[in-house]
Amino acid sequence: MANLQIPDALLVKNYVEGNESALSTLIKRHESKIYGFIYSKIADRDISNDIFQDTFIKVIKTLKSNSYNEEGKFLPWVMRISHNLIVDHYRKNKKMPMYRETEEFSIFSVMSDDSLTIENKMIMDQVEVDLKKLIEELPEDQKEVLVMRMYQDMSFKEISEITGVSINTALGRMRYALMNIRKIIEKHQIILTN
Repeated sequence: MANLQIPDALLVKNYVEGNESALSTLIKRHESKIYGFIYSKIADRDISNDIFQDTFIKVIKTLKSNSYNEEGKFLPWVMRISHNLIVDHYRKNKKMPMYRETEEFSIFSVMSDDSLTIENKMIMDQVEVDLKKLIEELPEDQKEVLVMRMYQDMSFKEISEITGVSINTALGRMRYALMNIRKIIEKHQIILTN
């Protein structure tokens, strides 16, 4: 139980100094958030497990090579690694998702689907892509809070703990992020429709 009180930064330091159990504490502490994030993007347990493992292989390599310098922001750093691996996965394997036949899902249900649903899915995918581009234009501190809140479903308390700022600062960054996205939309003259 005492392990739960040790800050991530100290666990990272302990692991780099040779304490192997420090890494397993970090993994246990964050696995549900990291795996949940991966699974929300992939929706395939096997592939999600592979990406989760690849994420920690990359984490271990980076920590072992002494090139980690995230100043105590371990979870956002790991989330970025997993996000990049998800992007790589889609780049390598699919332009379009591959459907596997299972008892509850038949390929014929996709083929017989009406085109409006497929069109709506394409529109939603494009909105998601556009939104991610807008988020990329935000200042780093605002982007970090927005991604943690919207994509990783973290509370402002968790965000403040991970980023090392007060809850009010985290709330302020979120507010400015949303205001800035609105300004960026207006600047690009993007028209959002239902």
